[in-house]
Amino acid sequence: MIKEHPINKVLVSLKAVRLKPLFFCPLLVFVLLTFSQPLSAQNEQKKRADTVRQKISKKDSLEKKHSPQKAALYSAALPGLGQAYNEKYWKIPIIYAGFGTLAYFINQNNTEYNKFKDAYTFVSSEETGEPPNEYVDRYENKDDLRKLKDYYRRNLELSYILTGALYILNIIDASVDAHFFEFNVDKDLSLEVSPYIDPNIENPAFATNGVSISLNL
Repeated sequence: MIKEHPINKVLVSLKAVRLKPLFFCPLLVFVLLTFSQPLSAQNEQKKRADTVRQKISKKDSLEKKHSPQKAALYSAALPGLGQAYNEKYWKIPIIYAGFGTLAYFINQNNTEYNKFKDAYTFVSSEETGEPPNEYVDRYENKDDLRKLKDYYRRNLELSYILTGALYILNIIDASVDAHFFEFNVDKDLSLEVSPYIDPNIENPAFATNGVSISLNL
């Protein structure tokens, strides 16, 4: 039996060491292929979830957008409520001061109109007895009573018209403010005025001087 030389054993073992990585390559490829598919699936699911999340956030932002229709309905239901929705609280006292003033004039004109109407009716019918108010003795001429009656009637009607106009204006104001609620007004909006010189290269004596106005939006 021929005895193998130790050098040959070393060479064989070195050759085996060189060949071992070749056996690990298919295993490594199999592992990569096995785990890459779930990873890609997870990435795809993550992208889809991000897309859905973005759509939901966009929808929520649109739903939360300041609504002019809501502001108008609020002011129609209760004057000043739309201004509160628009966070223009300083307008609410002005609105109610206007309604209070008009309510005073409505009451005053209505009282005077009824008194002059009763006095005019009493004088025109030539009734006898106790007069309905002091205007019968103060204005003996029925034409004066009629003119004053018509005067306060017109004032009463005008007070009602102004009250309706204020009510409508309150609704319009709330709607307009809601339209401009998210309007961006920053420091870049400015108006600059500066001197302007346009030199005439061919003839410097005819250079143009003026003022330049620039509006930054």
